[in-house]
Amino acid sequence: MIDNQLPISKLRWFRRQLKAWACGHLRNFPWRRTKDPYAILVAEFLLQKTNADTVAPVYQRFMERYPTLNALAAAREEDVTMLLQPLGLRFRADRLRQSTQLILKNYQGKIPKTEAQLLKLPGVGKYTARSICAHAFGQRKAVLDTNVARIFERFFGLSGGRVKWRSQELQSAVEQVAPATNVGMWNLTLLDFGAAVCTARQPRCGECPLQEQCQYARESNINEKIINKPIYM
Repeated sequence: MIDNQLPISKLRWFRRQLKAWACGHLRNFPWRRTKDPYAILVAEFLLQKTNADTVAPVYQRFMERYPTLNALAAAREEDVTMLLQPLGLRFRADRLRQSTQLILKNYQGKIPKTEAQLLKLPGVGKYTARSICAHAFGQRKAVLDTNVARIFERFFGLSGGRVKWRSQELQSAVEQVAPATNVGMWNLTLLDFGAAVCTARQPRCGECPLQEQCQYARESNINEKIINKPIYM
């Protein structure tokens, strides 16, 4: 059921293990070293469907050229498009500028602080809105994408269906597990863990701090034993 509660002891163990893992493994990107809502908004737009390592140099150039919302609003559309061209998704530049204009018009140039307000901006979906709320404003907003979903499905034995980010069961799970404070850092921990350890293909289960209680690891070990079981004639 959607509102099923996760086992509290397993939930807490999962959280402790990942927090310990994060101490020496989180990646270092420029947008992670700021609380400026505008800088975080820009980063979230650039990161949509794009690898963070690819985004990093473009983000640096973008922020040097357009360090404020007003600077971006005054920019020529073709200049913004050309600057973001290496990232693909041509519509990205247009939606970012449209959002900038709406923020100036409807929010006096201040980045909206609520998920509902952010969702009204062009190009802002649930993941982007919640990520901005968590990282820029310190709100308890857990994020869910395919990478986060993969971790929860494997560890807790959940099934999010075909479109993971729409799964109410997975959304409920990530909200239950999210700590009471510093959820922005927790979101980054899940993203980096999914990128480094719990990968889509060939997950590194042998060095995973979650393997002791992971449903996926347990089932993989059982299947391996069955496959390798000697056959006596």
